[in-house]
Order: sequence, then C-alpha cells, then structure tokens
Amino acid sequence: MTRASRPTVLQRVALSVVAAASARPVIVRLARNRRVARAGYLAATAIGLVWGGVLSVGRLEESGGVIVARGCPRWAFGRGGTTIGGVFLTRDTVSSAVLQHEAVHRDQWRRYGLALVPLYLAAGPIASDNRFEVEAGLERGGYR
Repeated sequence: MTRASRPTVLQRVALSVVAAASARPVIVRLARNRRVARAGYLAATAIGLVWGGVLSVGRLEESGGVIVARGCPRWAFGRGGTTIGGVFLTRDTVSSAVLQHEAVHRDQWRRYGLALVPLYLAAGPIASDNRFEVEAGLERGGYR
C-alpha cells in the first residue's frame, strides 16, 4: 500500500464519524432534514463570510453564483480555493470554469449542511476518487 493510498488521520476520523452516525437512524434522519441542512449551510456561509471578510483583499463579490473572497493568504484555504457554505475563498483563482465548479460545492453545502464536512473528508483527498469533486467537475475544478 502506498503512502498516498493510506487514509490520513483526519480521513480516518471522518470515516469513523460517518460510520457511527450512519448506524443511528435518528442521526441519519436529522442529517437529511432540509431545515437542519439549511441551518448548517447558513452557519457555514456566515463562517465563510467572516473568514473571507477578515482575510480577503477588497470587497466580497458575488460571481458565478458564489460569494468570492479574493486575495486571501494561501494558508487560508486548500489548493486553489475552498468553498465554505456559499463563500469561495481564494487568492486569485476565479475563472468561469472554477466558479461553476465552486457553485456545485455551494449546492452540496445546501444539500448536506454541516454534514458535508465529515462526508467530504471521508470521501478522501484524491479528487478523482472524491464523489463531491467528481460531481463538481474535475476539469472545471482544475484537477485534469
């Protein structure tokens, strides 16, 4: 087994959380509840707005269906950018293709709320294996 194929500690924790939650029907029902997901999406967006508002350069702007926080320091997000709720944190990656990709992640936040965090982490760090990245479009996200 190569190092790249071994789950990270964070991924193992996320997998454990997802497995434990999946074994409890009440938690599954709660996680699938639209109101709970909506509240989680709004909370994540609020966190993204604060994070982006503090760290970005210039004004936050709506573009491509997401709120874009440009000029964030590279340590503030993963890879070329990260969507938290409805907010895309990035340094300068704002092509229309990337914004379309990030709009799908925004929709995933709307669908799953805060449950997206362990689900995404459990899906793994390799984009071509991560169902959320595949759904958002690997080419549009710059993975191909």
